[in-house]
Amino acid sequence: MIRRAVLTLPPWLAHALRAQRGPVPWNAVVRGALAGGPLLLVAVLLERPSLGVVAALGAMLAGINDRPGSRRVAVQRLGVPALAGAVGLLVGTYAGQYTGPVVLTLLLTVLGLIAGGMSAIGPVSSGASTQVLVAAAIGAGMPLPEPGWERALGYLAGAGWLLALCLALPTPAVLTAGDYRFDGERDAVAAVYDAIAALLDAVGTPDAIARRAALTAALDHAQDALAGPRLRRYASSSSERRLHAQYTAALPLAEAATALAWAGDAVVGRASEGPRRLASAVRGNTATGPLPAPSRSAPALRALDDALLRAAEAFDRGGDPHDLHTRRRTLGSLVRLGLGSGGREYGLRVALSFGAAAAVAQVLHHEHWYWLPATAVFLVKPDLGPLVSRVLCRAAGTVLGAVLFAGFAAVLPRPEGLVALVAVSGALIPVATRHFAAQTAVVTVLVLALVMVGGDPQASWSRIAETLLACAIVLIVGHLPIPKGQRGGGVRARLTEAGTAAYAYLAHVLSEPRTPGARPGPGGSTPSGRASTPNGVTVSVGAALPGEADERAARWTLRREAYRTLAQARAAITLSGAELPALARHTEGTDEIAALLERLVDTTTACAVHLDDTGRLGRRHTERITALLDDLARHRRHAGISLPAAPDLTDVLPRPGLSA
Repeated sequence: MIRRAVLTLPPWLAHALRAQRGPVPWNAVVRGALAGGPLLLVAVLLERPSLGVVAALGAMLAGINDRPGSRRVAVQRLGVPALAGAVGLLVGTYAGQYTGPVVLTLLLTVLGLIAGGMSAIGPVSSGASTQVLVAAAIGAGMPLPEPGWERALGYLAGAGWLLALCLALPTPAVLTAGDYRFDGERDAVAAVYDAIAALLDAVGTPDAIARRAALTAALDHAQDALAGPRLRRYASSSSERRLHAQYTAALPLAEAATALAWAGDAVVGRASEGPRRLASAVRGNTATGPLPAPSRSAPALRALDDALLRAAEAFDRGGDPHDLHTRRRTLGSLVRLGLGSGGREYGLRVALSFGAAAAVAQVLHHEHWYWLPATAVFLVKPDLGPLVSRVLCRAAGTVLGAVLFAGFAAVLPRPEGLVALVAVSGALIPVATRHFAAQTAVVTVLVLALVMVGGDPQASWSRIAETLLACAIVLIVGHLPIPKGQRGGGVRARLTEAGTAAYAYLAHVLSEPRTPGARPGPGGSTPSGRASTPNGVTVSVGAALPGEADERAARWTLRREAYRTLAQARAAITLSGAELPALARHTEGTDEIAALLERLVDTTTACAVHLDDTGRLGRRHTERITALLDDLARHRRHAGISLPAAPDLTDVLPRPGLSA
């Protein structure tokens, strides 16, 4: 027998070669083409090219954050980082003008420490932290004739122009549904029903785990799309209330589908037909029509049938202004996230990398020294991939971009050819974000074109040397020794948050009062006489009956929180596992803990469905919960993870070993 040799790449190299897939985001491509290039053209015609350069930079950095989603989410995802970038540009400009190199380096280092810590809060804060540091470096290191306030306004104008394009230009979803107000929202809610159908098709197969994870991602995306900034707390128009009700109607369907996947018994094919018809109704803004009813031979199947019936009613009656079952973050909780182990570790690395790059750049004594610290900011961001992958992609992308620009600069007329190059590069950014090297190449071409329009024609080749120098700085800082137990702080913080949410969900489900076989009231509510915030987790329970808490809505909120935090922990663990062995070993064993927490949350969901139907737990549920809590207690001690203590369930499950 002849065996073929299989070449297995190490994780850090495999990640560097991997690119995201998906359809071309044509709307974002059009917005990118209409953003930086036209702004620069107007500024050149007005004989203010340097101000046009700043506006185009603002549009470019906003374009990097221009991802698929609703218009409402775009306001937050693009607007908040743009405001932070304007502040950074203002601070960097005046600090560069009125302080010396030593004081300036110290100021930038402190700014990096604060911004790095705040990056741990979430993706929007991470984008804002990146822009505030990049803009501060540009303000301090790019010589421009405009004062600081004028640069900040130009930067805001560039980002604001791209945001205005996001809000004004129609999308294919708008044309399909005939409703201009909703584009990404409708697609996001429909994707949830498609994910439920895919999970039902995969029940009893090895694909069920991946399908459940895809359902979690779809629910997270829909929740974000609907929960963007608004003037009123609840949806005000009938169309928006209807869309919110359609999202809420998907939650019991997702719960039943997860319980079926946990049981592992294959269901008949028509079970998935109902959710698919609901997905089509959401996308087309049409009625559902008749929905095929699944068999009612098991508690989860009965829950699925009831959920389909409630969904049909919600679609027909148009919906009420229910809450979206999202977590509420206080200012104190956000600060605690930034000051936690993950925020401290990342903030320290950002401060050291940013400060060292700024110091070295000033020692090199050239006018445009911003490139080195700005490159270090992008290289140190963990959400762009593992450290060595980021370094390899950044180096390769910069070399490719510099070579391409040198060729373009030799043949293109100035400045009109460079303006066209900026417009083309802006259009390519939404596609290039699928791979960090491609994004770096496109951004390098765009920035070099802007710099040449601004009057620095010899920037191309020096950028390669500065990029390689930034790579070396970030690699050194990334491998500096840290006190024992502090490595992998981001992963450990995410796991702790996921464990807290999972235990809160478990405690709530097992202590939730219910009447066996009782059908939820309006909006999916099950009336009860109390409200709870288990483990100190504040939940938003939606519309309750007069004088009574909506326990069902509280349960959905806790389940959403548990699955969302688990997905975030999984993403952090995957990135950490693709680091070089010297870094990856610090988070060994965390993937097993995440898998156990996922099984615990899946089991809790199955328990909730079973309790709703029968009012008591079966032996299989009890044994599974007991075993999972015991396994979690052992693994967290072995991996050194400070998970919270499991809830005391001795009154609910009178079996030993539950208070691990």
